[in-house]
Order: sequence, then C-alpha cells, then structure tokens
Amino acid sequence: MLVSVIIPCYNQGEFLEECLTSVFASSYKQVEVIVVNDGSTDNTKSIIDELQNKFTFQVIHQENKGLAETRNLGIRVANGKYILPLDSDDKIGQTYIENAVKTLGLNQNVGIVYCKAILFGEKQGEWVLPNYSFEQILTQNLIFNCALFRKEDYDKTKGYNSNMKEGWEDWDFWLSLIELGLEVECLEEVGFYYRIRNNSMVRSLNKEKNDRLRKQIYLNHLDLYLNHFHNPINQYFEIKNLKEYQKSFHHLLNTKEYKIGRFVLSPIRFIKKIIQK
Repeated sequence: MLVSVIIPCYNQGEFLEECLTSVFASSYKQVEVIVVNDGSTDNTKSIIDELQNKFTFQVIHQENKGLAETRNLGIRVANGKYILPLDSDDKIGQTYIENAVKTLGLNQNVGIVYCKAILFGEKQGEWVLPNYSFEQILTQNLIFNCALFRKEDYDKTKGYNSNMKEGWEDWDFWLSLIELGLEVECLEEVGFYYRIRNNSMVRSLNKEKNDRLRKQIYLNHLDLYLNHFHNPINQYFEIKNLKEYQKSFHHLLNTKEYKIGRFVLSPIRFIKKIIQK
C-alpha cells in the first residue's frame, strides 16, 4: 500500500535534506514524497532544486498560505492510501512507517497511529506526552503532527482548518478524525524526531495565544464538546482555579496561625454547642 509523505516547507530548506534522508531510509519502500514550498522567501527553492538531483520526490510551489492549507494541498494531490505529514525540519525512524501501516491494516477501527518521540536540536531527550485517552484529548493535544492516517478518512473531514493560523491545526484535525468514531493507537517504538529551535511552534505559544486557540478548537468542534462537556474551555479554567484554591487551602491548614487559632477557638465552640442544645 502506497504511503504519501507530505512535507510542507517554509524557509526551512537548510533542514530538508536531513528530513528527506530519514524518509528514504525507511524500511517501508512504497512511499511517495510530496514537498510543498509554501512561498519561502529565502533560498529554499534553490535547495529543493538541488535535492531533486539526489532524491525522487514531487514538488509544489505556492504563494504563502500557512501550514494548514499547505498540508491540505499536498494531501489533495497524493496518491497514497495512507498519509504521513512530516515537517521539513523533523525526521522519522527507520521502521515507523512500516509498523504504522501494519497497525492500520490490522484494525479498521484505528484511524490515527503515532509513536514515541525524541527531541533534538537545541533541546534533547524524550518528548514525554501524556498517554492517549478520549477524555484527555478533548482538553489538550496528545498527538504530534507526524501521525499516519488513511486518505479516505481525511476525505470525510474538512481537512486541516485554515482558521488555526497560530498553531494547533494538528490537534484540530485529530479531533475531526476522532469525530468519525475512529480510535487512536500509539506504537511503543521511538519513530519521530522533533527539532527544537528558537522559533519552534511548541515554544512560541504563550498563555494568551493558548486561550485563543482553545476557544477556536471548541468552536470548530462544538457538537463534539457539547456532547461531553457543557463548556470544556470554561471547565479547563475552573479546574485550574480549583487546583490553585485547593493548594492555597491546604497551605492555610498547615500554617502556624491556623493551628493556634483552631486551638484557641475549640473550647468556645464546645461551650456554644452546649448552650444551643
């Protein structure tokens, strides 16, 4: 079964060779690679031209439209039964595609397959993500952008939503697949390598932007959330505030002032109870 690897590229030509090398070193050989140059303003186009002398892949050049639309364009022209998005500065492991294809082939109920991940670049080590659960992914993203899915399932959705311009377009899309009733499986192997840079998306999100994106996620999947929560965005902040309150409350119980006050007031309360009887 053919796998289409979709690689959006915007001003990241310097990393593209490393990315492509990891794909063509894959143990799974039925792969087509589609690089979409999203209106790069540096020397990415000339780098792509040079790399076509070394690797066999399809190239699409377009005006800058953002990550969501760039992925959508690549997927629309893809011929593969399976789709694997891969950012141009990241890498995959040798057996990731092979084992992900096997997993999707064995279980039609599974619609998203991902794996363990490693950080490299300016920060190194395991990328520890919470274990997947349906309830948890409604409140935070648990799946990185490089996960395998069927193209026929993609066609049942609206694709990557272009209103997620500031990020989290992958989380939004995973929710679209989950809305179809599809299950998620995480492979035990390390198969994805995420490059950390100064301007990496994961590092650039701040609280204000996070709040904005959470609200947009909620609006994009209103029916899904209303079926499981009254308003998960408000609930998120309520839980957060409750945890902070509980932390303050437990701290209060352990203070010297509270313990002294309780000791002094205990006899008075005892007398008050007797009088009330």
